[in-house]
Amino acid sequence: MNEALLSKANFPVFEVYKNLVYLDNSATQQKPRSVIERVDRYYREENANPMRGLYGLSVSATEAYDSAREAVCKFIGADSTREIIFTRNATESLNLVAYSWGRANISEGDELLVAISEHHSDLLPWQILAKEKGAVLKYLECDQTGLYTAEALRAALSEKTKLFAIAQISNIFGRLNPIKEFAEICHANGTLIVCDGAQSVPHIPVDVKDLGVDFLAFSGHKMLAPMGIGVLYGREELLEKMPPFLSGGEMIEYVTLCGATYAELPHKFEAGTVNAGGAVGLHAAIDYIGELGFEAIEKRENELTALAFEQMKQIPYVHIIGADDPAEHHGILAFTVEGVHPHDIAALMDSQDVAIRAGHHCAQPLHRHLGVQSTARASLAFYNDEQDIERFITALGDLRRRMGYGT
Repeated sequence: MNEALLSKANFPVFEVYKNLVYLDNSATQQKPRSVIERVDRYYREENANPMRGLYGLSVSATEAYDSAREAVCKFIGADSTREIIFTRNATESLNLVAYSWGRANISEGDELLVAISEHHSDLLPWQILAKEKGAVLKYLECDQTGLYTAEALRAALSEKTKLFAIAQISNIFGRLNPIKEFAEICHANGTLIVCDGAQSVPHIPVDVKDLGVDFLAFSGHKMLAPMGIGVLYGREELLEKMPPFLSGGEMIEYVTLCGATYAELPHKFEAGTVNAGGAVGLHAAIDYIGELGFEAIEKRENELTALAFEQMKQIPYVHIIGADDPAEHHGILAFTVEGVHPHDIAALMDSQDVAIRAGHHCAQPLHRHLGVQSTARASLAFYNDEQDIERFITALGDLRRRMGYGT
C-alpha cells in the first residue's frame, strides 16, 4: 500500500480549486494525475481505430484496449474477458440487459422484482420492459434504514419471478446489501439477479463469482476513470444466447444483403468505434486502486464517514437518512435540515466552496417511500480528509442562521 496515493496532491483539480471541498463522489469521482496522463498518452501516441487496422498504430490501440478488458476481468474476478462488455456507463449496461436479455426472455404475466431503493437507471429499464411485454413489475420494500431481509425477498419471489434487480450499495443509504445471500435465494427460485455495482466497485473488493450474480454493472467515472466508459459483466452462458443490443460495425462476423452473423463475445455487444481512450483510463484507474489497496480505501472512508456522522448528529435540526450506525453508510450521508430546502442547503454550501448533492438523486420512488420530497447528500472518497469534514460541518451548522432562523 502506498499511503501517498491517498493525498489530494495526486488530483490536479485541487490545484486549480485550492479551497474546494468536494463531497459529491457518489455522482462522480475526481481523476488522479496518472489517469489523466495515461489517457493523454493514448491520444498522443496510440490513437487509431482498434481492431480495424493491420498497421502498427492500430495494433497498439487494439493491445491497449484488450489490456484494459483483461484488467477489468481480473479486478472483478470474472472467469473470462468474454464476460466483460465495455459500455458508456452503468446506465447503458443495465439497459443492455433489459433490451437484450429482457426482450428475449420476458413474456406476458412474468414478474420482475426491483428493490424500491434503486437508482432510476436500474428501475426505468425494467418499467419499460414490463409495459412492453405485459409483465408484472413488483417492488421489494426496505425499512426506513434501507434494510432488506432475506425473509422479505423470499416472500416477494414467486414461480413467475424471472429477474431481481438491486444495487450492492444504495446511493441514498450507503448500506451494503447481502448480494451473495440474495443471489442464492434467487437462483434457488430460478430467478436471475442483476446487481448495480456503481457505488460498490469503487470502494470495496467485488468478486462476481463469489457473489454469484448473473449481471453486474458499473461506471468508470465513479472510480477515478474518465466519463463515457462503463462495464457490464454477464455470465458467459447468458451473454452467448442474448441478441445484440446495437448493430453496425465491428459487432459482425459476416454480412450479406439479406442478413448477418454476429461476432463472438464480447464484440457482439460493442458496435461501432469503441471508447479506447476511456478504456485505457479505466485500466489506469484500476492500477491506481490496486496500488493503493482496498484496505486503505475502506479504512480512510470509514474513518471520515464516522467523523462526519457523529458531528452531524450533534447539530440540531439535522436528520441523517438511514441507519444509526455510521459503519452502515459506506461514505454516503443523505440528510435533511428542518426548515431548509435541500437545494438551499447545496447553494449555501457552494457559497463556501463545499460541493454536495441535492435533490432526489435519481431515486424518487425511494424518497416517496421514506416520506421525504428530497434530500441533500455528502459522499466521500479516500482523497477527502479531516479538514474537508471540518469545513462541511461548519457550513452545515450555520445553515439555519443564514436562512434567518437565528439558530
